[in-house]
Amino acid sequence: MVMFFQQILNGLTLGSVYSLVALGLTLIYGILHIPNFSHGALYMVGAYFAYFFAGSLGVPYWGAMAGAAVVVALLAVASERLVFRPLRGAPVLHDMIAAIGLLLFLEAVVQAIWGADFHRLQSPHTQIVHLFGLVAPAQRLLIVAAAFALMLGLHLFLQRTVMGSTIIAMAQDREGAALVGIDASRVSMVTFAISGALAAVAAVLFAPISLVYPAMGDLVILKAFVIIILGGMGSLPGAILGGMVIGFAESFGAFYISTNYKDIIAFALFVLIMSVRPSGLFPGGVR
Repeated sequence: MVMFFQQILNGLTLGSVYSLVALGLTLIYGILHIPNFSHGALYMVGAYFAYFFAGSLGVPYWGAMAGAAVVVALLAVASERLVFRPLRGAPVLHDMIAAIGLLLFLEAVVQAIWGADFHRLQSPHTQIVHLFGLVAPAQRLLIVAAAFALMLGLHLFLQRTVMGSTIIAMAQDREGAALVGIDASRVSMVTFAISGALAAVAAVLFAPISLVYPAMGDLVILKAFVIIILGGMGSLPGAILGGMVIGFAESFGAFYISTNYKDIIAFALFVLIMSVRPSGLFPGGVR
């Protein structure tokens, strides 16, 4: 029974990271209606900048996280201005090709600067917490707590602020939002900034128990797309629930079956759920 609850904690850890990445991807899809494959590169860049701030500049862990979030938010805004905005009105295939090109470009730049070696971001929270017979690394508890705090903060931002309301309005009806005076360009920039910051924070939270390397975002972004399709394209609650479903599937699959098949198990579960609910768990737009 103890090991069962241990896997629940592991599933919450993975699900929290996946949900944060999927939330940012969902916001972008809600605004532009394009699959932004470069979102995985933003996740990777966030981890590298935190590694640079902490390792080379000696910035504390939380400061490195904040710095990485700011840098990646600015990079996301730059990608919206320079890559996606000029393609507005073009076929979706063009946006997809541009996003993949941006992903490959960022990976090449990072590899040219830091090399292809694996790096580890050190966390100050290395304690082991013993609770009701469970052994929980403090970093895993931190990931879960920080992720849920960010999810709640994003929900309150979208529901209780003017900018949040404009993002929802634009995601639901872009033309209608423009008719009532909403600045679509400004909303797009803010959305990309939020999305980039969420990806960076997710990467910095997960990096101390994982590794930092140029291709670290590839599998994450693939799973993020699975999650947003599973949850319902454009649905924020669906992105959270979908992330948890994939996280728990990987955790329990790795423990009870084999770590070699954890990714296959997650994707197989996705196929099974989609065969029952083709429109996802929460079909609908950003809300």
